[in-house]
Amino acid sequence: MKKFFYTAILAIVAVTMLDSCLGKNVYDEYKDWRETNDEWYSQQAASGQYTTIVAPWDPSAQVLMRWHNDTMLTRNNLKPLITSTVDVKYHLSIYDGTPVDSSYLNTSPADSIYRSEITSNVEGWILALTNMHVGDSCTAIVPYHQGYGSYNRGELLKPYTTLVFDIKLVDIYKYKAN
Repeated sequence: MKKFFYTAILAIVAVTMLDSCLGKNVYDEYKDWRETNDEWYSQQAASGQYTTIVAPWDPSAQVLMRWHNDTMLTRNNLKPLITSTVDVKYHLSIYDGTPVDSSYLNTSPADSIYRSEITSNVEGWILALTNMHVGDSCTAIVPYHQGYGSYNRGELLKPYTTLVFDIKLVDIYKYKAN
């Protein structure tokens, strides 16, 4: 009887392991969505409307940015450090324009302001903000590699979602170097 019990347990473990190996994983499950996001990102990169910004800390990390203001007027303003706390206004959408989030719903710490340490956000946000001066407004397209990657962040932010931020860097609340 003991032998049967151990054999049954071993069989259940083997079937479970085999099922997880052969079952669909997130990468396969979101293949069409991932490919659509990749294709759209590539089209935007090739359009000539955006500047490709490459992370100095990771040459494979990049975002696309298009400034909406005259950067000659803000070039002497402060740029945040990676350790800074910033005040920004933003809209977040996905590649097809579907809105996801916005600081314009915030009332604290001030009207429409999102305040955070730069490093407490996705890598693409870090890269975009450290390439802006106070007063700059831009659209930053963040590929899923520098966004939420394969993580599901709700119905609108599926795994492998390209993020589109409209950002205005309002102020640097804490400008600190560690």
